[in-house]
Amino acid sequence: MIDDSKELTITKADIVEQVYGKIGFSKKEATDFVEMFFSLMKDSLCNKEDVKISGFGNFVVNQKKERMGRNPQTGEKMSIKARKVISFKPSQVFKNNLNNK
Repeated sequence: MIDDSKELTITKADIVEQVYGKIGFSKKEATDFVEMFFSLMKDSLCNKEDVKISGFGNFVVNQKKERMGRNPQTGEKMSIKARKVISFKPSQVFKNNLNNK
């Protein structure tokens, strides 16, 4: 029985194990494949390119403007610097799969 109060996490090592077990690559080939995949994603996002994976979703880089916020511990106002953030929007196929399980 799964304890729903705990978050389940899959790690990069878990992904390597899945690639190794299901596709039949050697451990080194599976590790290289997973590392290359994530490296390509990071490089694309760092170059301000969106990453679209059919049936999964879109990773998009957005620019946040500088704004005023407050320190939650002290209540003191502070400036939050402009920054880039990555957002993920799941595809409709993924949403349907997620909601039908």
